[in-house]
Amino acid sequence: MELASRFITDDEKAVLARLSLVPPMNLESTGSDFLDVWYEKERNLRCAIAQIRAQKMHKDSVPLPAGCTADIISAARTAVGMDSPLSAEQFLFEYRLRLLDDLRPMDAFSIDAVYAYGLRLLLIERMRKFEVENGKISYHKIYDTILDGDK
Repeated sequence: MELASRFITDDEKAVLARLSLVPPMNLESTGSDFLDVWYEKERNLRCAIAQIRAQKMHKDSVPLPAGCTADIISAARTAVGMDSPLSAEQFLFEYRLRLLDDLRPMDAFSIDAVYAYGLRLLLIERMRKFEVENGKISYHKIYDTILDGDK
């Protein structure tokens, strides 16, 4: 970010500083068509995952956003259907990287290419934080809390 900041405008620096893997629920224009599409697809993926999980637990869920494509729903179903949360995260990591590659701008020196690279780094950084044993412990705590809440 420091290197990129030397060559971009103040508005672009502000957008770069706000890059996130968690899209806002109410999508607003970022000033970048690339980021707007990325955030919409990520939001749709998260909504699809939430809906499928809710259905599996026989809970109410909100309708899917209008832009939720069959590809996104298929990825969500695959991830939710996996036995291991870590396997699901690895699958979603690879899915998101492929999506970034598909959306990546043709001009490798554009500001959107910088944003795409920033998102890629955030994804990689997130995956490096996963530890199998800590993940299992955390998963079981959350799962037990959910089951206890249903009683």
